[in-house]
Amino acid sequence: MCTYLTEKVEINGSGKGRDGYFPLTHAMVYVDHPQHAPYEHTVNIDFLNPSQGAGARIPLELTEEAALALVAAIQNTLATAPPGLASEKAAAGH
Repeated sequence: MCTYLTEKVEINGSGKGRDGYFPLTHAMVYVDHPQHAPYEHTVNIDFLNPSQGAGARIPLELTEEAALALVAAIQNTLATAPPGLASEKAAAGH
């Protein structure tokens, strides 16, 4: 069942598309039918920069288990890194 519920968040980062790296400004997370993954439904995460057009999009289609494992891996990685190491403030001093 598709929920049609979408979480949209502003982000700062970069991603690699077909033409190389581009700035990422948003991420969208939703549960829906995948375009490619061989499952009925997936957790879909789109990293994008709408100002750069349709080509500035990196889509992910994950199973629920894979999405939860990714969340845990991100949380574990951030918990073991020095606080603020990957923050915007740290990048400004770089």
